[in-house]
Amino acid sequence: MMIVDTHCHASHNWFEPVETLAHVMDMDEVDHALLLQHRGTYNADYLFECCDRFPGRFRAAVQIDPNGDDQVGALTYEAERGAGGVRLYTDDDGAAQQLELWEAAGRLGVAVSAQGTFEGFLTDGYRELIATVPDTQVVIEHFGNAGHGHKPPYEKFKRLLKLAELPNTTMKLHGLGEIADRPEILSPDYRIENVPPFVEMALEAFGPKRLMWGSDFPPSAGREGYHNALDAIRSHPALSGGEDAEEVMGRTAARVFGFGAG
Repeated sequence: MMIVDTHCHASHNWFEPVETLAHVMDMDEVDHALLLQHRGTYNADYLFECCDRFPGRFRAAVQIDPNGDDQVGALTYEAERGAGGVRLYTDDDGAAQQLELWEAAGRLGVAVSAQGTFEGFLTDGYRELIATVPDTQVVIEHFGNAGHGHKPPYEKFKRLLKLAELPNTTMKLHGLGEIADRPEILSPDYRIENVPPFVEMALEAFGPKRLMWGSDFPPSAGREGYHNALDAIRSHPALSGGEDAEEVMGRTAARVFGFGAG
């Protein structure tokens, strides 16, 4: 099974250097990873350096300065360097005002890795924005930033999943520690319990060919750790361990972010 981790942070000045990520990927036989630039940093030189040093293993998802004078020009430059994705936010000042940037991503073949607030993803304005750029692939991060504390019948998460009605959307399934609390005392055989059925619900809404896994390395170390974040999705009963798992763990990401394309 090819495994692509669609959500990793590596930096020379924050989080961990790429060598740390490569090590944990080797331990768990993860083939590729998307390196996401963290918010507030708009120079992607380090990410592209990582891609050059590990040919074929990494792709970069860049950030564009929301206060920059020529955002489309900046994205064009990053696409020419080989960016596979760009992170755009629901909570930037007037996301709809960045319409030209969202449209440019589609023209340039750069997928949008969409971050933001859970409430932001629920708005009519955000849905209208995605509908307006049908040629742009929009990948909703972090289960839509649903977070913890949800109770049946999960009405707000159901509302978020209506974004699946737009064919240019996909969603990242992260470790279960993002949507459920780990126990205060970690016994040797601990498992995260009381997990809302968001994986099952996302599969029903999007289907496996529009879902992908992302570890959120290295913040995931403070939740369940890299291996558990990986295995909780790879071995999830809803994926049956067959073709569905193949799609979610690698094939979707390869198509959307262009791993193996060049």
